[in-house]
Amino acid sequence: MNIVCIGGGPAGLYFGLLMKKQDPAHVITIIERNRPYDTFGWGVVFSDQTLGNLAAADEPTARAILQSFNHWDDIDIHFKGQKVSSGGHGFCGIGRKRLLNILQQRCEELGVRLVFETEVTDDQEIAARYGADLVIASDGLNSRIRSRYAASYAPQIETRQCRFVWLGTKKKFDAFTFAFKQTPYGWFQAHIYQYDGDTSTFIVETPETVWRAAGLEEMSQEQSIAWCEQLFAEQLDGHALMSNAAHLRGSSVWIKFPRIVCAQWVHWNDTPAGRVPVVLMGDAAHSAHYSIGSGTKLALEDAIELARCFGAHGDTAAALAAYQQVRAVEVLKIQSAARNSMEWFENVERYSAMEAQQFAYSMLTRSQRLSHENLRLRDAAYVARFEAWFARRAFAQAELPPPASLAIPPMFTPFKVRGLTLRNRIVVSPMAQYSAVDGTVGDYHLAHLGARALGGAALVCAEMTCVSADARITPFCPGMYAPEHTAAWKRIVDFVHANSDARIALQLGHAGAKGSTRAMWDGIDLPLERDNWPLVSASPQQYLAGVSQTARAVTTADMARIEADFVRAALAAEEAGFDWLELHCAHGYLLSSFISPLTNERGDEYGGSLENRCRFPLRVFAAIRTVWPQHKPMSVRISAHDWVEGGITPDDAVRIARLFKQAGADLIDCSSGQVSKLERPQYGRMYQTPFADRVRNEADIATIAVGSIFEADHANGIIAAGRADLCAVGRPHLANPAWTLAEAARIGYAGAGVAWPKQYLAGKQQLERNLERERQLAAASAGLTPQQLAARLLEG
Repeated sequence: MNIVCIGGGPAGLYFGLLMKKQDPAHVITIIERNRPYDTFGWGVVFSDQTLGNLAAADEPTARAILQSFNHWDDIDIHFKGQKVSSGGHGFCGIGRKRLLNILQQRCEELGVRLVFETEVTDDQEIAARYGADLVIASDGLNSRIRSRYAASYAPQIETRQCRFVWLGTKKKFDAFTFAFKQTPYGWFQAHIYQYDGDTSTFIVETPETVWRAAGLEEMSQEQSIAWCEQLFAEQLDGHALMSNAAHLRGSSVWIKFPRIVCAQWVHWNDTPAGRVPVVLMGDAAHSAHYSIGSGTKLALEDAIELARCFGAHGDTAAALAAYQQVRAVEVLKIQSAARNSMEWFENVERYSAMEAQQFAYSMLTRSQRLSHENLRLRDAAYVARFEAWFARRAFAQAELPPPASLAIPPMFTPFKVRGLTLRNRIVVSPMAQYSAVDGTVGDYHLAHLGARALGGAALVCAEMTCVSADARITPFCPGMYAPEHTAAWKRIVDFVHANSDARIALQLGHAGAKGSTRAMWDGIDLPLERDNWPLVSASPQQYLAGVSQTARAVTTADMARIEADFVRAALAAEEAGFDWLELHCAHGYLLSSFISPLTNERGDEYGGSLENRCRFPLRVFAAIRTVWPQHKPMSVRISAHDWVEGGITPDDAVRIARLFKQAGADLIDCSSGQVSKLERPQYGRMYQTPFADRVRNEADIATIAVGSIFEADHANGIIAAGRADLCAVGRPHLANPAWTLAEAARIGYAGAGVAWPKQYLAGKQQLERNLERERQLAAASAGLTPQQLAARLLEG
């Protein structure tokens, strides 16, 4: 093949040398606008895993890079005058100039032609000049080629919120260092790492609003560097900060990160010699925030995969299709983690009220790629110190004496709210069962909720229970509007209290426009075939267009009646002995229909602004709170994101939470969606946890995280990082009523916060033996110790 690479960065150089190594007959030309052996930038970072990929692709290049690396295992976090250290992270730094020089030298050894000081303004002219069969567009973040063929590549470019500047210093750092400084204008942070024998990269970052308030926009480059030297004097120890961007003036040295995602990575040009593909690679195709150090990693791994695909496929089109298919998925994973990391750094203010230990943990796990148990594998001593600190604080906040051993995973620490203390942080989510008869719960519910109370969770929440017959979702939903309902619920509550130390909550709601439907297994959200009842909503609506019944708008008289229904149900819940009450204001049900602008088009005082739309739900909440005992908690479930343009956003969720907090709510249960069938949720593990995180740390109210939390590792990380105070686990509890007990056994924990019923202790011992045997067999089959096996599985 005759290959031209436009752009002599890591992607183009590495692809060129790999293809030349694969087949010396290839004619490969790399065109670079800079001078030979000249480049800009400070250091780049690789993980140990990336180094392994390089060694497998081209051992001589990897060896040369390894000989030039500065390696470290520790991360130091400086916050509020304290330093928190964590080890075992395995990163390497190398100067960008040194890296490119190594790649250039290797290209020359293999016979790749390097053309310098050539600015490519027309890729088609260059392709014709060199007779290219393949053009690689590796021309960086501001790719001209990506812009030229934007109709094919369909790039999405999002400029982010922070300003940052790349600087260097001769101060040596023996750990990857993050330093956070509070100023009168807001928070600044520095990302610092040594990359050669005497030089360190020093990136200073802050939200643009803070950058402007500090006056940096008006400063010269020299003035802004001096300002940063003074701010981070403690870390610099008298060393100066240096810039290698002398060609830039004033505030232009401070840039904003562009997040780039391309729908397609290949464009085909029709030429007299045939169709020539123009393939994006590296920063031209995608970007990943520098806070996880993956831009160069992605570029090199693009090159590895594209070269592999050409080796595996004789046909160019097939090779390019395979390249995009594989790399698009891998890049998306990195970009997702990078986005989480980037957003964390954009919102340092959100976490600034935390103590240094939790702030550091939150920062370490910000991308959601590094879990609690992965941290333990990297640095068991750090996790032990953190768990002891967290447990000591949790027991103090719960006004309980600490146990003899503080080696307690965060999910098994106590949590106190008002007069109620939960033994751990796991909640059984309210899950509709469609098994009541005329609103009355029976033996099924006793077995269902009783089994889960015996299964280790601290709080069992009954499914949405309706405050009137016409408030039900289906004819099979439970109610709390007749004396027989109260008596039936009391039987279940009494069982839970008598046979476990779990607590039990009741979720009260009104179906609104989503009522009068069939049981889920007979057609979810489909209306009843007969015996329907009238529906009401904030505004007239039909949940399923052309299918559902049409709900009329509630009147002021309706509101008074519905409010009274909720109050009556709350009084009945107290009579039945429930420990906790949750008000359902989510998922498009009646109270949710007031909150969301998608379903509230009212012109009165209950419509319009968010505050007005929340007026009726807040009125209902206040009425219930008045009659519900003051020593018992109340939570509110909200849809923190409608996942529809023009609907509720996470920003709105914070405001909603503040309103309910002012009304006396103790916790916000952060769910999302189910308000409109036009929704486009972004599913994934723990996908709703960021909403709980924002509400907790911006509205300053305790939260419950819910949604694809299915491992102890998830719950421990969420609780430890302060992303939520409780974790609600739903579907895993359907599959295993004793999920909490089973997860405790799986991670080898049997201390405080875990209460096996005495009748089940024999099963506990058998389960623990079985789990240990499985670990040993798996380790033996892989020729690894159990610790090595766990480390490999987590890295994979």
